Amino acid sequence: MSELGNIRIADDVVKTIAAKAAMDVEGVYKLAGGVVDEVSKMLGKKRPTNGVKVEVGEVECSIEIYLVIKYGYKIAEVAEEVQKAILEAVSSLSGLKVVEVNVYVQNVKMEEVEQTTEEFED
Repeated sequence: MSELGNIRIADDVVKTIAAKAAMDVEGVYKLAGGVVDEVSKMLGKKRPTNGVKVEVGEVECSIEIYLVIKYGYKIAEVAEEVQKAILEAVSSLSGLKVVEVNVYVQNVKMEEVEQTTEEFED
């Protein structure tokens, strides 16, 4: 609480900051939503924060993020970079203390390989 009154940061604000920070990390393909996010998507309610869950208190927050990593990147290193990026972004932009950032890698995205007609002629 400040001298002027209360300041409350909405969950969606923290989700948006975390999602943007994660997507800016090299090796992240996309956020991976859970069951609730998939149902929302089917209903046409696609949000850029699908795959991010937060608990926001008055002065601190915790974050869970679900990702798909690009094939060829070291998963543990990308996940750690995501943790660091989210911690930095949320702390600096919101002023909240980030207690934890849990990263769940849901899948690995393989690059699409186009087959040429020569491959089929052999």
